[in-house]
Amino acid sequence: MKIYGIDQLTITDVIAILNNPSKAKLNKEAKQKILKSQQNVQQIVESDRTVYGINTGFGPLCDVKISEEETAQLQHNLIISHAVGVGKPIAKDLSKVMMIAKIHALSKGFSGVSLEVIERLILMLEKDIIPVVPEQGSVGASGDLAPLAHLVLPLLGLGKVWEKDILVETSEVLEKHGLEPLILGPKEGLGLINGTQFILAHAILGLHKFEYLLNLADLTAAMSLEAYRGSSSPFKKELHEIRPFDGSKKVAARMLKFLENSENLKEHEFCDRVQDPYSMRCVPQVHGASRNAFEHLKNLAETELNSVTDNPIILSSEESISGGNFHGQLLALPLDYCTLAAAELGNISDRRSYLLLEGKFGLPRLLTESSGLNSGFMIPQYTSAALVTENKTLCFPASADSIPTSLGQEDHVSMGSISGRKFNQVLGNLENILAVELMFGAQGLEFRRPAKCSTYVEKAYALIRTKVAKLEDDRLIGDDILAIAELVRNLMFDVE
Repeated sequence: MKIYGIDQLTITDVIAILNNPSKAKLNKEAKQKILKSQQNVQQIVESDRTVYGINTGFGPLCDVKISEEETAQLQHNLIISHAVGVGKPIAKDLSKVMMIAKIHALSKGFSGVSLEVIERLILMLEKDIIPVVPEQGSVGASGDLAPLAHLVLPLLGLGKVWEKDILVETSEVLEKHGLEPLILGPKEGLGLINGTQFILAHAILGLHKFEYLLNLADLTAAMSLEAYRGSSSPFKKELHEIRPFDGSKKVAARMLKFLENSENLKEHEFCDRVQDPYSMRCVPQVHGASRNAFEHLKNLAETELNSVTDNPIILSSEESISGGNFHGQLLALPLDYCTLAAAELGNISDRRSYLLLEGKFGLPRLLTESSGLNSGFMIPQYTSAALVTENKTLCFPASADSIPTSLGQEDHVSMGSISGRKFNQVLGNLENILAVELMFGAQGLEFRRPAKCSTYVEKAYALIRTKVAKLEDDRLIGDDILAIAELVRNLMFDVE
């Protein structure tokens, strides 16, 4: 059991809470911190002090004083005026992760948001009342204003929520559960929509998928190497100890494990090839570089997950700080870097697929024995190449751009929301690219029998053959790609 606002959450913890919201709760200590923070805000309201967002307008309207009587209307207006997102709804799981991250940040007791509001968010998560959030509209500072406004509209009885996979009006669902809309108090609207939880949710779910795809890419490369009858010498420990990057050392060790006791690689001992092409030989260096990027983003995302990212920060009834913890640059840059890292996994995978089609070293051209009448696997590589190029176009860093907003008050923004969305788009394409290589690798192994592969590769081959048969004559290969991609998406391959 994890405690919101108290425990240091990891990405693994978030995925566990995503799948079972009862795995996290508030305890007495967390509730006391929340209540104290709310009390501090109330004391500020009752004093003559001017504090941004509590008794002032927002953004360029920070110089407009708001009376105590107008406080509730101010917070309500903030939410409805900022819910201006457009585009398709983000995946329901992304909305859920946004909720988890927002609850955890608010529960730290620096935001002035009431216990009632936080407990309503927890209840919504537990009852699967998940807000519908459009994918576009955030510039990544002052946090993810538009997406977070949509995330909290249901607190007011507004907006739409998911009912299973259907979009329904919040008012209908609240009535069904016997819940009344909430009236927000001082600072609550601002605390709810300031923050980086949209960016962070994309980072968290992206990292969860990317870790599996990194592991799968190593196994996929091992299968291709078996089919190609390449050499395992480039993966020897001694080579990587003298260039000791963590990522490449890990990949090299995994490749040796995935190729252990391979009869195909023993055949290589008697061939006249001096060395393999880079896409086979440099797997540790290329996959390893992507692993290094993954670890960097993971560390930063977990720091962000356990941070307070709204504004102003309420330290006491006497002290508040108006700063810039909502700025998304700290995640935007590494997200762009990780997007490139994911794209490169696809780039090198496509090159290995291409090598298996060339008709060299005992493999037939296009991996079919009756080419001419049959096109074999010629065209799936087109699909892979198209996806690789699409990924390249998505690698332009969103964080390289900034457009001033809020009449110049927000004169530098991160665009980290776009970085996060692109990262996940590239990962989606990578699933299909690896599916193509797995299909080619399994077909290539058909021409190496009766030689046996390593245990891991044989197991992966057998899994593929439960969905896709050996290609003898042309058929709807597109269905085969989709079937293998579904295995990838469902994490069916043993990649550990």
